[in-house]
Amino acid sequence: MAKDYSAASIKVLKGLEPVRARPGMYTRTDNPLHVIQEVIDNSADEALAGHASQIGVRLWLDGSVTVSDDGRGIPVEPHPQEKEPTVVVVLTRLHAGGKFDKTTGEGAYAFSGGLHGVGVSVTNALASRLAVTVKRDGHINEVEFVDGGKIGKKLSVIGKCAKKETGTTIRVWPDPAFFESAKIPERELARLLRAKAVLLPGVTFRLEIERHDSVDERVFCYQGGLSDYLAEQVPPDDAVVPVYAGEAYADGNNGFAKGEGAAWAVTWSDSATFSESYVNLIPTLQGGTHEAGLRAGVFEAVKSFAEHHALLPRGVQLRQEDVTGRMSFVLSARLLDPQFQGQVKEKLNSREAVKLVSTMCRDPFEVWLNAHVEHGRTIAEMAAKAAAARLKSAQKTEKKKTSGVAVLPGKLSDAATDDPTIRELFLVEGDSAGGSAKQARDRETQAILPLRGKVMNSWETDPNALYANKEIHDIAVALGVERHGLDSNPDLSGLRYHKVVIMTDADVDGAHISTLLLTLFFRHFPKLVELGHIHVAQPPLYRVDVPAKGKKPARRLYALDDGELVAIKDRLSLDGFKPEALEVGRFKGLGEMNPPQLRETAMDPATRRVLPVLATPDEMREALKLFDMLMGKGAASERREWMEAKGNLVEADI
Repeated sequence: MAKDYSAASIKVLKGLEPVRARPGMYTRTDNPLHVIQEVIDNSADEALAGHASQIGVRLWLDGSVTVSDDGRGIPVEPHPQEKEPTVVVVLTRLHAGGKFDKTTGEGAYAFSGGLHGVGVSVTNALASRLAVTVKRDGHINEVEFVDGGKIGKKLSVIGKCAKKETGTTIRVWPDPAFFESAKIPERELARLLRAKAVLLPGVTFRLEIERHDSVDERVFCYQGGLSDYLAEQVPPDDAVVPVYAGEAYADGNNGFAKGEGAAWAVTWSDSATFSESYVNLIPTLQGGTHEAGLRAGVFEAVKSFAEHHALLPRGVQLRQEDVTGRMSFVLSARLLDPQFQGQVKEKLNSREAVKLVSTMCRDPFEVWLNAHVEHGRTIAEMAAKAAAARLKSAQKTEKKKTSGVAVLPGKLSDAATDDPTIRELFLVEGDSAGGSAKQARDRETQAILPLRGKVMNSWETDPNALYANKEIHDIAVALGVERHGLDSNPDLSGLRYHKVVIMTDADVDGAHISTLLLTLFFRHFPKLVELGHIHVAQPPLYRVDVPAKGKKPARRLYALDDGELVAIKDRLSLDGFKPEALEVGRFKGLGEMNPPQLRETAMDPATRRVLPVLATPDEMREALKLFDMLMGKGAASERREWMEAKGNLVEADI
């Protein structure tokens, strides 16, 4: 422990130092693609504003990347407040850019992907070298940075060009020390540029990849925009109606800022669906509120059309999932001040986006439905069939079977081995964590079943209606075991996995989901608990990065909770490590872990921590009484008495 705590104990990180100290707070650190994407986004913003038509990206053999555009060029004159060249300010200040002053109309970009103004400055912070060339006002200007933002070569004019010739070229050498892999995934980069081309019709994106003996080149340019792109993803032979594309933007008089709105393309098919969404050209891989707005607007339009044309059978009421379950779409939303979940901007959180997108798309889509009644009828009839099937399954649902064999859930990534005694099924919270788990697993013995949201409280659910819940239905089908009671003698010969692992986030929501799943197993599959087939993973809450010291290499430790974190720090302190030398990160959830971390902490039998859930028949009866008090709808008064008596024993993460 520190002997003295004074003003000298407080360390102030200046400039770009915070980024270099905690890169994971600002960007993905699996590879440098995201920091390069920040540069590409700046060029795309120039195109979105109507000032650029050519954007090029080149990957060099030395690991550097060049991004160039024919936009207006970053200003090079002194900044009025900072008194430094504006290009230097933009690249060395975390909160500097042309994306803040939006409401007055004085900002350079009204609609951009920039959220905090930390984009390209983060790129500079995590680069060993960054060179900028700006063509502007008839001059070619150049400035160079080294070692994460230090001036290596002052801004200077290196030549002349035609006055109408403008643009910015940035070459970045990402510092491998900050990334798990220094290699940029080429396929992901190509997909990103293709998506930008789709969203910016008429703008040409050029990708060049330098090889040892040649240069590979790909060019992306879509004149038809979203509709052409969706038609590629869902071929006409698979679609039951033609692609409908539309766009609408606010005029400033309907409660939204002028220019806010969306462009979209939608279609329906009987086969697999496709969805992709963007906000101000930024791909939102995890969706968000703008997608919710599109689904809401489409649902209201189809519902109104179906009611107007009397297409719904008596007693059938449409729900949103009935209408949008077979819908494929591409959505591009424009928001004045988008709020994302995390700096990597994979999910939109802006609440107003739901109302904005639904308002913009509903009326135009309803007009299209009434102008194309035949296609409208097809969509409405598909929705009505889905609603009728839902109502029927809600009354009594049995597991789907074909030729006596249960059809495994589509979301299940199964294990390769046929030996159930060594197979493991991981029930994972969310599609994001499910994706990491699929990459982290041992494909031979481990299967992954992602669960969407929280499984319902099944304590008092009628056994005949249990499988009406899709998540429970999928779990039962994957297990290969029928529901049963405590005193029954079920046939477990079809059990496909002898170890079922509940794997949720190490927070309150994760604990709630674990409780709901344990409720399901104790109530409806008690023999699996009694025989020791059920387990609960214990993913860590903290990650501690320990630097190299002497002959000891750098290593990474994990702490399950605050107590373990303190113990690890104390142990390292005895080994001579100062507290400031340790980097401590807190995991927000399983989805935040990269596959190697998830494998090491929760999935690899050699290193994971997994608690078995075991109970004798007598213990099961006592446990069921406790579950009845905690989960039963009619036990509120007992629950309150229990919480008053034992609430102080609970360790709550608030």
